[in-house]
Amino acid sequence: MAAADELKFREFDDAATLLAANPDATTISIEEPAEPRQKQHGRRQEPGREEDDELLGTDDSDKTELLAGQKKSAPFWTFEYYQTFFDVDTYQVLDRIKGSVFPVPGRNFVRLYIRSNPDLYGPFWICATLVFAIAVSGNLSNFFIHLGRPTYHYVPEFRKVSIAATTIYAYAWLVPLAVWGFLMWRNSKVMNIVSYSFLEIVCVYGYSLFIYIPTAILWIIPQKVVRWVLMMFSLCLSGSVLVMTFWPAVRDDNRRIALATVGTIVLLHALLSVGCLAYFFDAPEVDFPAPIVPAHNGTTLVTK
Repeated sequence: MAAADELKFREFDDAATLLAANPDATTISIEEPAEPRQKQHGRRQEPGREEDDELLGTDDSDKTELLAGQKKSAPFWTFEYYQTFFDVDTYQVLDRIKGSVFPVPGRNFVRLYIRSNPDLYGPFWICATLVFAIAVSGNLSNFFIHLGRPTYHYVPEFRKVSIAATTIYAYAWLVPLAVWGFLMWRNSKVMNIVSYSFLEIVCVYGYSLFIYIPTAILWIIPQKVVRWVLMMFSLCLSGSVLVMTFWPAVRDDNRRIALATVGTIVLLHALLSVGCLAYFFDAPEVDFPAPIVPAHNGTTLVTK
């Protein structure tokens, strides 16, 4: 067996010898010193800003999410490019719908539900369902209001489908486009402005319209007071989602501009609600003339 001295590393012996010969020599440790606690916790944040950092996310959290959710980008003319916009499961869509129907104060909808995987599946089908719900409910409401009148003859209004589709989809795409462009413009003026992506804004608007689907069905009730109460309730829920999403993004801007931005967003949302209720359900009552049936003797008879 080899002697114990032969098993020793010669480098250690040489280092010990050199250190003994020159006690003032500088030694280097390979261990990484721990960061001082004072440096780690030395940053002080203003009161109320920690909540905004949690809502909007910090740079480190954004980088982590970006690296974790990195995907291979495909050319925009391929099917794979558009498939990524619909890459969600049922649980994610239901979770986002619940978040839009039951908004929690102090919780950012984009931060909690959208930013990890924004989609177009939910907004597209929510808008499509809302279009048919408004059109069908509007026809049924008109039928029940005039039911029993001898001079009324029911005629289905299919044009309401096209009008509702144009209104809903124009609102769900053009308004987010305008908001996105405005945030990008203000971001070039004020560095603290947080600018959402266009897809994230479309998701917020699309999911915020879900509450109007059951509301449109309940609008069949032939009572104006009940309809307007339901409209105000839905407007408050969906409008609060928009306010809690966009106010943290513009609060660092000029005070008047921030308030005007949020006020415009709420005003456009209110115009959509009031317009749909007024046009499809509270339109002026028109008595359609009864059909005229010609008699065999040459005279005409009006059926009652």
